[in-house]
Amino acid sequence: MSTLSIYNPATGHRIVELQADDPASVAARTQAARAAQPAWAARPLAERKRCIEGFRAGVVRDLERLAQVMTRETGKPIRMSRNELNGLLPRIDFFLAQTEPAIAAETVFDEGGMREQIQHEPLGLVANISAWNYPWFVGCNVILPALLTGNAVLYKPSEYSTMTGQEIARLLHEAGVPQEVMACLVGGGEVGAALLAQPVDGVFFTGSHATGRRIAEAMGSRLVKLQLELGGKDPTYVCDDADAQTAAESLADGAMYNTGQSCCSVERIYVHEKIHDAFVEHFVRTVRGFRLGDPASEDTYIGAITRAPQLDVLESQVEDALAKGATLQAGGERRIGEGNWFDATVLTHVDHTMDIMREESFGPVIGIQKVAGDAEAVRLMNDTRYGLTAGVYTPDEERARRILAQVHAGSVYWNCCDRVSPRLPWSGVGDSGVGLTLSKYGIQTFTRTKAWHLRQA
Repeated sequence: MSTLSIYNPATGHRIVELQADDPASVAARTQAARAAQPAWAARPLAERKRCIEGFRAGVVRDLERLAQVMTRETGKPIRMSRNELNGLLPRIDFFLAQTEPAIAAETVFDEGGMREQIQHEPLGLVANISAWNYPWFVGCNVILPALLTGNAVLYKPSEYSTMTGQEIARLLHEAGVPQEVMACLVGGGEVGAALLAQPVDGVFFTGSHATGRRIAEAMGSRLVKLQLELGGKDPTYVCDDADAQTAAESLADGAMYNTGQSCCSVERIYVHEKIHDAFVEHFVRTVRGFRLGDPASEDTYIGAITRAPQLDVLESQVEDALAKGATLQAGGERRIGEGNWFDATVLTHVDHTMDIMREESFGPVIGIQKVAGDAEAVRLMNDTRYGLTAGVYTPDEERARRILAQVHAGSVYWNCCDRVSPRLPWSGVGDSGVGLTLSKYGIQTFTRTKAWHLRQA
C-alpha cells in the first residue's frame, strides 16, 4: 500500500500518514468519473448550484478548523489562513451568480429563416493538479466552475496541502456532489503522472514553470485542453511623484504577505532615484516590524517556508546578490533548528546580473533597484521571461496607464499590488503560463462551444 506523509513545516514533525493512490486506483477513479459525468451534466444548473451553496455553508461552518488544518500543513500564519477562507466566499458567490449568464446560449444571427446560435457544453472530465500556497483559492478556481458547468473533476492537491484538499472534497460530497464526480487523489508527482496518463478532456495545472513545461511536453500529442498557471517575477515601479511611505508600506506587504509564497507576490521593485532613499528607509522599517514565528500565533506575519528545498533557493539568491555587490538591509539568513524558516530579507544596490532580480524567489526576499526614470523602469520590468503581474505607484493615472500599457503582464496594478478579483481574468504571458481562470471567461474555459445552424423548414 502506498502512503503519503504530511509534515508540519514549522516544526519538521510528521502530522499524519495518509493512504495514497497508485496508477491502478487513479485509473479506476477515472473510469468512475467518466461514467458519472453525463448524469451530473444532465442535472439542471439550479441543482448543481444548490450543491455549491451547500459547500459554501460548510466552509462558513467549519472555517476555524479548516484554517488550522491549512496552517499546520503549509506553515501559513493563522490569520492569513482565515483571510484565504473568508476571501473564498465572494469567489463562490461570483461563480454562483455568473455561471448561468456566462454559459447561456447566444443567438448571433436570425434573418430569412436562418438562425445561428452559440451554445456551451462541458468539456467532460477535468484533471486539476493544484498548488499548495493558496490551496482553497487555487483549487476552487478550477473545481467550482468546472462542477457548475457540468464537468467531473479529478483533483490532485499538492502533497504539501493534501489535508486541505481532502477537506475541500469532504465539504463538496457532504453538499451533494457525488464522490465519483469529484475525486480527490492523494500522492506526489507519481500520482500526478498517473493522472496525466488518463483519458481526460482537460488538464488544469497551477505550479512552477519547470513542472508546467513537463506537463505540456507530456500532453503535447494528446490534443486536449491544457491550461497552465505558472510562476512570476512580478515587478513594481515607484515613480518620483509617489508618496514614499505609502508606497513602501503597501509594497512591503505585497512582497512579504504569505511569507512571499505567492505567484503574484511583488518580487522586484524599481524606485525613481529622487525618492529611492526615502522609500528604502520606510520599506526596511516596515519589514523589520513583521513578526516571524509560530504560524499558529495570532501576531505572526512571517510563517514557515512550506517546502524545505526552497530554503536553498533563497539562500543562493541572497549569496549571489551579495557577491555581486548588493547591500543587505534586513534579514538574509535561514534560521537554524526545527522547521523551515527564512528571515524577511531586503537587498538594495541590485541589478539584473543577480538571480534575485531574474529568477522566481517564492519567499520573503526582495531586491530594490534605483532607476533614472520611466523609460528605464519599463525596460527593466520587461527584462524577464515571466509576465504575470506588474504595478506602478504614482498619483497620475494617465502616467500609470502609459507605463503599464508597455509592460508585458496578464494583470497590472495602479497604486496597489498582490490583488486578485473574481471579476477579472487571471492569466499570464511568457513563462507565466497559458489560459486563464476567474471572470466569465474563466467559467467558459471549462466548456467547449458548439455552433448551431438552424434553418426553419
